[in-house]
Amino acid sequence: MKKTLVAAVLSALLAGWLFACVQGWVVPRRSTQQGLRIGFVLSTMQEERYQKDRAAFDQRVRDLGGTMVFNDAKNDGQIQVQVVQEILARGVTVMVIQPVNSDTAKNLVDLCHQRNVPVIAYDRVIKNCPLDMYVTMDSYKVGMLQAQAAVKATGGRGRYVILKGTVGHSVADEITRGVKDVLKNYPDVQIVAEQNHPNWAPDEALVTTENVLTREQNKVDAILCNNSGMARGAIQALRKVGLEGKVFVAGADADLDNVRYVLQGVQSVEVLKGVVPLAQAAADAAVALAKGANPLELAKQFAGPAAANDPKLYTYNNGAVEVPTINTAVELVTKDNVEKVIIESGFHPRSEFEGLLK
Repeated sequence: MKKTLVAAVLSALLAGWLFACVQGWVVPRRSTQQGLRIGFVLSTMQEERYQKDRAAFDQRVRDLGGTMVFNDAKNDGQIQVQVVQEILARGVTVMVIQPVNSDTAKNLVDLCHQRNVPVIAYDRVIKNCPLDMYVTMDSYKVGMLQAQAAVKATGGRGRYVILKGTVGHSVADEITRGVKDVLKNYPDVQIVAEQNHPNWAPDEALVTTENVLTREQNKVDAILCNNSGMARGAIQALRKVGLEGKVFVAGADADLDNVRYVLQGVQSVEVLKGVVPLAQAAADAAVALAKGANPLELAKQFAGPAAANDPKLYTYNNGAVEVPTINTAVELVTKDNVEKVIIESGFHPRSEFEGLLK
C-alpha cells in the first residue's frame, strides 16, 4: 500500500513538472547530447529575403555544432510573445529576436532574462531594455546611398517622396535618417510626401504613391523606399500614369523582381542588404555568447581596428543602455554592377537574369 502511494505521488510530481516545462515555468537543463540550442525568431516570413535569413542562420549554427530552434511571429506582437515562450520552454541557450515592434518588444527580453537566456536583437533593435547585443545591417548607410544616387540623378533638385516602413521600426527610422541627412544639404530638393506603411506593405505603398501623384499632378522626381516591396508598389502606381522608368525609384533588400527592374530600366537603384553576412554574424555571436563570450568584445572585434577610438562603431543606445552592436555592410545596386554585386556574391543566380544582362 505504501509503495503504491509513493508511486502515485512521484507520478503526480513528474506530471506537474512536465506541465510546468510546457508552460515555460521551468527551463529544462540542456543535456550534453543536445549541444547548443539557439532560438531564432523572425517577425515574419512575408518578404522574399527572410527565406535567406533563416537558411543562412540555420546553416551557420549547424556548422558551429549547434541546433536552431525557429519560428516566426506573422507580424503580430502577441504571437511573438507566444513564440518566444514556446522556444524558451524547449531549453535554448541564447535567443535571437527580430522584433515585430522595436518599441514594445522589451517584454520579450524580460521573459528571456527571467530564464537567464541572453538576447540578441536581429536586424531591428529592441528599445528601452537591458538588451545583450544587437546585430544589424548599416541601415543609416542604406538611406545615404539611396539619397546620394537620387540627387546625382536629379541634379540635386526636385520633388521627392519617402515611403517608410512601420511606425516605430528602428530600420525604417535609420534608413529615413540617412536619406534626410543627405537631402538636407540640397535646398532645391523638396520632400512633398513622407509616409509610414504598416508591415512595409507594397499595396499600401501603391495607394500612397497614387494619392501623391494625384495631389502633385504627377510632378514627382524621385521616390525613395525603405524596402523592395514598397518600391514595387510605387512602380505599379507610376505605370498606371505612364511614368514608369521616368521617375527615380530606389528600394532596399534587392528582391529578385527589383533587381530585374533595375536591369530593365524600370527602377533606378536598389541597395543590397547582405542577408547572408547578417545571419552568419548573428549566428556567430549567438554561439559565442552561449560559450561565455563578452558581447562588447565581440562587437569590437567585428568592427576592427577603426573601433579603437570610436564606440559609435560598435555600440547603439537603445534608450536604456549602450548595446554592443555588429553592423554588416550594404551596397548600392545599379544596372552596371549587378554582375559583381548580386551574381558574383551568390545573392541571386545568373539564371534568373537571362536576356537582361549585357
